[in-house]
Amino acid sequence: MGRLEIEGRTAMAVLLKQGHSQSAVARLLGVSEGTVRYHRKRWASDSGDGRSKQELKAAAHAEAIAHWRSQQEGGRANLAELHAWLCREHGYGGSLKSVQRYWSRTYPAPAIRARRRVETPAGAQAQVDWVEFPGAVLGCQTVDLVALIVTLSWSRKRAVVWARSKDMLSWQSCQLACLQRLGGVPAVLRIDNVKTAIAKGAGAWGVINETYRRFAVQLQFHVDACQPRHPQGKGKAERGARDLREVVDPRLEPFESLEHLQAVTDARLEDRSRRLRCPLTGTPIADAWEQERRLLTPLPETLPEPFDVVVRRPVEVDCMVSFEGRRYSVPFRLVGQEVEVRGLAGHVQVLKDAAVVAEHSRGTDALLLRDEAHYEGKDTDRVRAPMPLGRMGRRLQEIAASNVQHRSIDLYAQLSEVAR
Repeated sequence: MGRLEIEGRTAMAVLLKQGHSQSAVARLLGVSEGTVRYHRKRWASDSGDGRSKQELKAAAHAEAIAHWRSQQEGGRANLAELHAWLCREHGYGGSLKSVQRYWSRTYPAPAIRARRRVETPAGAQAQVDWVEFPGAVLGCQTVDLVALIVTLSWSRKRAVVWARSKDMLSWQSCQLACLQRLGGVPAVLRIDNVKTAIAKGAGAWGVINETYRRFAVQLQFHVDACQPRHPQGKGKAERGARDLREVVDPRLEPFESLEHLQAVTDARLEDRSRRLRCPLTGTPIADAWEQERRLLTPLPETLPEPFDVVVRRPVEVDCMVSFEGRRYSVPFRLVGQEVEVRGLAGHVQVLKDAAVVAEHSRGTDALLLRDEAHYEGKDTDRVRAPMPLGRMGRRLQEIAASNVQHRSIDLYAQLSEVAR
């Protein structure tokens, strides 16, 4: 028969008070009838459990236990290690349970630190987290999906965007899509310590990934990394991850495509925001969000494209910058200055003072990529324009631009005349 814990003894007292027989109570609680009689007799005599008055075997080693406790760092104690140490060093023959009872009586648990609940003001913060869904069904395929959840801390309005990976491009594009759904940018995004956001360290002492830092500067929000092993720090995002599995789970129902899954998710979240209430206002979350949206920073008219690499590069005298083993042309007026080069999906973008000044294809076989327009224009106060193409240069460009099948002998004869 099992031993009764405090919950079982409480249930026993209630059942006996309701008039149930001792045998019926014993069957219900899974103990012997003698156990029920023992506790009933003890309650009737108003006497405590005699075992609580017995001298514990570990008490004979009180001095040794106190010494061992003083050697522990941080106040943490592994009582299994203490029991093994007593047996090895002091010939203790008692059980681990006896050591645990002695410890709890002699060294009571420290006082519980109450935690202050803090609610952030409207428009101040949103919490961000990834949720993984391995083995999801899209069409006729089984794929691994991830969902980025962004939750406004004040109104509890939530946006979810699905992706196939958690790389830097997905990290930025999903955040952009979520912020579009939320109608603006809060002052702070509280994030986890993922490598796409925190390059080194964690929490307040972490080093923000330079690519993500530039993204945050463009959208005008502050990055607030949560402390490691502290899920309470972004409890709304953790709650959102649990709720999402109730709203839509692509492992339990099939979807035709990622677009279909996204449309269903948006519709269900919208319906949920009208049914659930914001705890701070008592109104539906959708109504509270309408109040908070007016306090969010508007998104830029031209949204930044997600990029996975960002570097600073000087512009050489030949109007070229180096990036990923290739050289790209930029307007000649930038010679001698430093520009920002971003690696986007499929192309390279060059910026100066947050404005795009040049774009080229990314990852091409060619190692030199030029735009002739970058060499045209008038002198500036600091840089003189490149010399214009001569007759030979213009003719070579004409030959290069023409189709090989249409290059006549006369064209080459004209080229020879120019060369004289």
